[in-house]
Amino acid sequence: MVVEETGFTLGIRMNALIGYGMAFGLACGLQVLAAENWSQWRGPTFNGATTAKGLPASPILDQVLWSAPLPGPSGATPIIWNDHVFIHTPDESGNLSLIAFNRVDGKERWRQEVGVGNKDKGRNNMAAPSPVTDGKRVYSLFGTGDLAAFDMDGKPVWKRSLAKDFGRFSVMWIYGSSPLLYKDRLYVQVLQRSPMPPDYPLYDGKPERESFLLCMDPSTGKDLWKQVRSTDSTLESQESYATPMPFEGKDGTQLLVVGGDHVSGHTLSDGAEIWRARLYEKRDDWYRIVTSPVSYRGMIYAAGPKGQPVVAYREGGRGNVTTSHEAWRFTESPTDWSTPLVMDGKLFVLDGGKKVLSRLDPITGAKVWSGKLPVREVIWGSPTGADGKIYLHSEDGTLVVCDSGDEFRVLGTLSFAGEGPCRGSVAVAQDQIFVRTGKKLHCIGKK
Repeated sequence: MVVEETGFTLGIRMNALIGYGMAFGLACGLQVLAAENWSQWRGPTFNGATTAKGLPASPILDQVLWSAPLPGPSGATPIIWNDHVFIHTPDESGNLSLIAFNRVDGKERWRQEVGVGNKDKGRNNMAAPSPVTDGKRVYSLFGTGDLAAFDMDGKPVWKRSLAKDFGRFSVMWIYGSSPLLYKDRLYVQVLQRSPMPPDYPLYDGKPERESFLLCMDPSTGKDLWKQVRSTDSTLESQESYATPMPFEGKDGTQLLVVGGDHVSGHTLSDGAEIWRARLYEKRDDWYRIVTSPVSYRGMIYAAGPKGQPVVAYREGGRGNVTTSHEAWRFTESPTDWSTPLVMDGKLFVLDGGKKVLSRLDPITGAKVWSGKLPVREVIWGSPTGADGKIYLHSEDGTLVVCDSGDEFRVLGTLSFAGEGPCRGSVAVAQDQIFVRTGKKLHCIGKK
């Protein structure tokens, strides 16, 4: 399934920087930025935005630099590091693979099978999580629990099965959280239902499960700590498809987690919970959460499911901060599955079902504008921001480009009709746009 600016970029262009380097950000602390790479699901600064420039505002087919065929559809987002493009995919035989393409010409560099036994349920499959890279290794997790690391040439570094270690994932619509790589630690979030019903895709006859956070050494794959994350939620509401995100605030760095009706902050040293807030008063057995947390200037944003609001909390809390630290909530056109975007000090919320994009003031929550996107199909991905533009694509494959300025304005569209289902998010890296459809990976840029 288908998780953000935690500080703003100050207009810094960092084409010469390789790897994690130059720090930036205000109030939220320093965020590490990889030069024009898209190293994680929500990009180099965990916010859906990047510093790329010179992108086409109204892309046309002549600006498609290359298109590479894919063996199957997935909600995973492309990950880019320099001249490598990584993608997760199933194939017709049910194999689950990590493929590396050459960013320059779209030719396949290498392919590694990580797991077997792809399953489909609803609009999801076992290839939903996105890979992550630090430029030294690329890390690949699938809904089967298979987790592996490879060097940039595709040589295996390590592999393990989280299903064997902790039990198969108990998630109704198939596990979709992506790993987080942060300051030389690899984090995985598993918020799941217990007991596991017999009709779940990976039922193994052992129904009892724990929801937990796992921290690993990325060089070896060995556990550094595992922390149980409790909830008073029931049935499917225990489940989350969100990805954990770092928050660098005045009290240090925390790991933000959303699921089980709550958002919570955790220590990086052992995963212990520092604070939590309930996102909505209503209790429902079927309120699974898909969206990941977002942060900006000491504010933390999290969204509830199925019409529940986007809520902002001020940093600095301890224990239950549901009431004490709430700053505002947005109820007019909330998001069910699309993670919000923060870019250039602006907060954008997408209601993918209604196809409505809204710009909010991130400090006050005031709506600046809302607009209807020119597509008929649902938008399953999350908005991506770069160069003053917002990129999204519909389930059928229509790429939409919007202006991020002071009024709602659609700059252009580009149709990849017939290539659905498209369920991931657009990635931007090296001044190019990457769109993953159900059949191909497209690279768009100025020739």
